[in-house]
Amino acid sequence: MKSLKHQFLVSMPNMAESGFSQTVTYICEHDEEGAMGIIINRPTDTPLNEIFNQLDIDSDTRAHARQPIYSGGPVQKDRGFILHPKDKQWESTVNIAGNISLTTSTDILSAIARDEGPEGCLVALGYAGWSPGQLEEELVDNFWILVPADENIIFNTPYDQRLSAAVAQLGIGLEQLSPHSGRA
Repeated sequence: MKSLKHQFLVSMPNMAESGFSQTVTYICEHDEEGAMGIIINRPTDTPLNEIFNQLDIDSDTRAHARQPIYSGGPVQKDRGFILHPKDKQWESTVNIAGNISLTTSTDILSAIARDEGPEGCLVALGYAGWSPGQLEEELVDNFWILVPADENIIFNTPYDQRLSAAVAQLGIGLEQLSPHSGRA
């Protein structure tokens, strides 16, 4: 089995009725036990400062007042996940691939609140998860397109442009994706 780790999953138009409609999901883990990813283009109305307040983390800056928390997926919506450039290790950091890491510990949030955290990060609540073989079946059923992950899209592209930027890496536009699937 080839791992899909460090890939983007772009939802196909036939998923319009699902909770994954028009999403880009960064795959953080994929092995024989299943897959786990973070949706990177679905911000919530909750700013990062609200999370600091809930966790009693002092924040000296207003810079994070407007930084949104993302809805990372439907699993464990009360648990935080921070995608960030691989600049240093935190208590619970896993290097995914290249320059992208995932941290789940609060020490990174404290550092972000003090402006000592990583340059650029995406804070999400929840994740998307697939049981063994489920993601592979969904790919066969044309629910997703695989696109090479690009850290620039995660950390530097405005959230409302991430879907079109991911698809553009394939040399196509969103309008070229068909809501109908089939097999030749």
